[in-house]
Amino acid sequence: MGRIFDRAAAASPEAPSGFRMLTAGLDGLLARVEVIDAAQHSLDLQYYIFRCDASGLIVASALMRAADRGVRIRIIMDDGETVAGDEKILALTAHPGIEVRLFNPFRYRGHFRAIRAAEFLLNKQRLDYRMHDKLLVADNFVALIGGRNIGNQYFQIDPDSQFGDDDVVAAGPVVQDLSKVFDLFWNSAEVIPARAVDRRDTTPSALVKLQSAITASGNRLPESQDTFTAKLAAGEPIGGIASDKTPLSWSQARLVYDSPDKKDVGQGAAAGKLIYNTVAFEAKSVDTEMIMVTPYLVPTPDEMRLLNGERSRNARVRILTNSLMSNPDVVAHAGYTHYRHALLEDGVQLYEIRAMLGSANGSGQGKAISRHGNYALHAKLFVFDRKSVFVGSMNFDQRSKRLNTEIGLVIRSGAIAQQTAARFDALTQPDNAYAVELAGGGGPAAPLLWKTREAGQDKEFKVEPARSGWQRFEAKVMSWLPLDREL
Repeated sequence: MGRIFDRAAAASPEAPSGFRMLTAGLDGLLARVEVIDAAQHSLDLQYYIFRCDASGLIVASALMRAADRGVRIRIIMDDGETVAGDEKILALTAHPGIEVRLFNPFRYRGHFRAIRAAEFLLNKQRLDYRMHDKLLVADNFVALIGGRNIGNQYFQIDPDSQFGDDDVVAAGPVVQDLSKVFDLFWNSAEVIPARAVDRRDTTPSALVKLQSAITASGNRLPESQDTFTAKLAAGEPIGGIASDKTPLSWSQARLVYDSPDKKDVGQGAAAGKLIYNTVAFEAKSVDTEMIMVTPYLVPTPDEMRLLNGERSRNARVRILTNSLMSNPDVVAHAGYTHYRHALLEDGVQLYEIRAMLGSANGSGQGKAISRHGNYALHAKLFVFDRKSVFVGSMNFDQRSKRLNTEIGLVIRSGAIAQQTAARFDALTQPDNAYAVELAGGGGPAAPLLWKTREAGQDKEFKVEPARSGWQRFEAKVMSWLPLDREL
């Protein structure tokens, strides 16, 4: 693949890096397996979440195959959102050629929530700081970067929860820059070898248990197994890209990221990089339109001023985020409710995705899985004047600005920007989203309205749509708590 992409890059000297968006969740899993299987020298993986579910076992199996043929593998995992069973992935470090490190790990390695919560409260200043990056680099030639973690939800194969998201396949010089960022984290003080933290789950016997789990799973997925098998056999989507059947878009791009010691950098105590500054500069440069897709919308005062500034220049601002029904985090939704009225008063066009989609167009998944009614946004996308696009791990919330390290690309491609805008237009159709508006022409006390279309009929809700009265009550109570800086 490196040789193929090198030739393509040489043919596009004014646009040396190539990109292709992967909007279908299943393609995200296929791409990871294909890239891992094609690697010859090295694989670097950096993920906020690496679940030990069906998809996680498939990725783990591919990594062991790669290590068996001599590929050097390094994995960085965050330790903040692990659930029971995820510790099995740490056994990969017992496999020759694979090393696993943890970002800012907990001392307690069990899964009793009370103990874990107690450790967090006693060490909040340290443990509140997380690595939210998502990155895979193969042979320093090909990379996958975007918003997807590794887990069934993120590949849209879990009937109980599907997260619409994006990956970007990247090739060319930008991949070497991504490798340097990985090395920066790998060698940072915040990243600790898994063996130094968890002796029980990194032993040869733990690896045997992981291998047994892989064998027992039979590489079976909860949904879309036939499609996965057929596409993998056909070499899609990466094989199509490498053979130029589905060519990359070659363009200029800028890598944006937070340094591993983001907190110190943000406080001026250390030199380094902050992703927000560059993305904010791009937003401030917008002339006509900014489109935003963010699953969590809890803006800081700076971010509210940024959006207000765009509206004062008469730029159109459109935002798609999760509704109460689709949001997997009720607390995050409660924080978001504090800003809806002000955003609408500023003239922002605000949409909330529905959990039950009327159309699968733009969702990244097929009609069969959509019928379960458990769709949610997880993509983080910004389109600037339909000329360039940011894609990465950064939400438009206070945690991404202050507490999480993030990474992404600003790709200066009109084609990719138009493609992303078209997906936004599909997802914000009345069949798929609520258009949130102020009743009666607006005003400080104006109530909200949620407008949508169900079964071909236009509908208007004066009470926020929810899965249940309890969910609505829970969000209301949570909104009274001063948690926005943590969201």
